[in-house]
Amino acid sequence: MKKIVYLFAGCLIVMLPFSAQAFKLKEGQDCLNCHKLKKTEAQEIIERIVPNGKVIDIKASPMIKGAWQIDVQRDAQHGAVLLDFSKKFLIGLTPVPKRVNFSKIPLTDAIVLGPAAAKKKVIVFTDPDCPYCRELHQVMKQIVAKSNDISFSLILNPLPMHKDAYKKAQAILCEKSTTLLDDAFAGKAVPEPACSNERLEKNIALAKEFGFSGTPTLVREDGTVLSGYLQAEKLLEWIGAK
Repeated sequence: MKKIVYLFAGCLIVMLPFSAQAFKLKEGQDCLNCHKLKKTEAQEIIERIVPNGKVIDIKASPMIKGAWQIDVQRDAQHGAVLLDFSKKFLIGLTPVPKRVNFSKIPLTDAIVLGPAAAKKKVIVFTDPDCPYCRELHQVMKQIVAKSNDISFSLILNPLPMHKDAYKKAQAILCEKSTTLLDDAFAGKAVPEPACSNERLEKNIALAKEFGFSGTPTLVREDGTVLSGYLQAEKLLEWIGAK
């Protein structure tokens, strides 16, 4: 086995220096036809970093091309790691509960994308400086622009690793402004907060209460939790809209 570099990310995942050339595919080519990872091999890797962890599934990563997603269970916790096809780099994803009580998540301070009366509702814990939150934000906007049946309730949860995210999130929450959130994700300047940090601190405490230490984290109405970013088609499938 080649030496593996481990990285455990605080913002769900951090991109590693994968070789774009190594993962270049021909049109229509399935990378899993060329790259194989046996379950026994994955289990050997997981045992080094997650004591008593059990490999549940191995699949192509929906977030990073050229990587496997290894789903792991330990006791009542579920999580995942990404392993690149060269088997040199391993990215740790923050474990999250598999299911929570959707109705127990207060939405008073949520910023809503889409119609409030939508039939399907999704809660999203997001961070204005998280790159995958930025990608997901664009996907959500595309979805609500095309559908009146889906809405996303965004709960701002700035992570400590993003030094500017707290003030940005506070300013956005003061106004409950989708425009300011759009500006933040676009890299534009956000004004200084015009209110106290009380509501933002409640959001952060809420995320901790449910064990959500990474962003983006999504919660479906049946309580199912999803960590990370999905393309529109996959996200619609997960929501149950396809």
